[in-house]
Amino acid sequence: MGKLIKESENKGRLHIDTPMLGESLVSKEFLKTTESGEYFRMHPDINVLKIGGQSIMDRGSKAIFPIVDELISVKEDYKLLLMTGGGTRARHVYNIGVDLGMPTGVLSKLGDKVSSQNAVMLSVLLAKHGGVRIGHGDHLEQLTMFCRQGYLPITTGIPPYGFFEHPAQFGSIPPHRTDCGAFLLAENIGARSLIYLKDETGLFSKDPKKAKKKEKLEFYDKISVDELIELDLDDLIIERPILNMLKNAKCLKELQVIDALRYPEKIREALEGKHVGTIIHK
Repeated sequence: MGKLIKESENKGRLHIDTPMLGESLVSKEFLKTTESGEYFRMHPDINVLKIGGQSIMDRGSKAIFPIVDELISVKEDYKLLLMTGGGTRARHVYNIGVDLGMPTGVLSKLGDKVSSQNAVMLSVLLAKHGGVRIGHGDHLEQLTMFCRQGYLPITTGIPPYGFFEHPAQFGSIPPHRTDCGAFLLAENIGARSLIYLKDETGLFSKDPKKAKKKEKLEFYDKISVDELIELDLDDLIIERPILNMLKNAKCLKELQVIDALRYPEKIREALEGKHVGTIIHK
């Protein structure tokens, strides 16, 4: 522990003598010295499952109920944290906000309400099986305890940037939405895995929903984040800021995108460590 020291002049400041004394916390060379050999992982047994808003939740009971059944089943064997996307309703409010000229931070505040609504609905569906909605960033240190007691914690996927959202590189839509929120949380709790539940097999060279019928698409079953950045695809199945997040991640080494809409059983397979979708790795 550093000792207290006082500057020599009469009105000198009181400091704690540490390696960071006088540092601006901006120097690249200094920041390299703060790298840890091994980072503490708060919940190394927790698996973060991000449930797509537009791809899953918006499709109603036919899409959600089979996934809910699968989640109830795997909950007995794996510790889970469920996070929800926003989907079509978020896109609708973004559209109105853009038309009104709202800045990115305001759009972020608007969009997070929809993800929260989806978390409420999912927690109600899972209530009798231990589903419990936790607040935005609340009780995260208790996740393992919740799971050991039979609960299934659920929270909104949107990260809490709000008015402090980063300016978007293109346009005004908030760049950090629910996919980013799931990644940031999984990384910072040191999660065992991060799995995105979508309505596509994984990552293609172009959005299959927008491609022409005879257009040949390349499927990437496993790709490094550096390769993916180099490809500079126009569209991605996950939010683009995740690529740099994964590149700089301290705990997460990879993430997987699976088609849980048509194949709910792939949730268990992915939790078992099987390669059943697209794996993006460091």
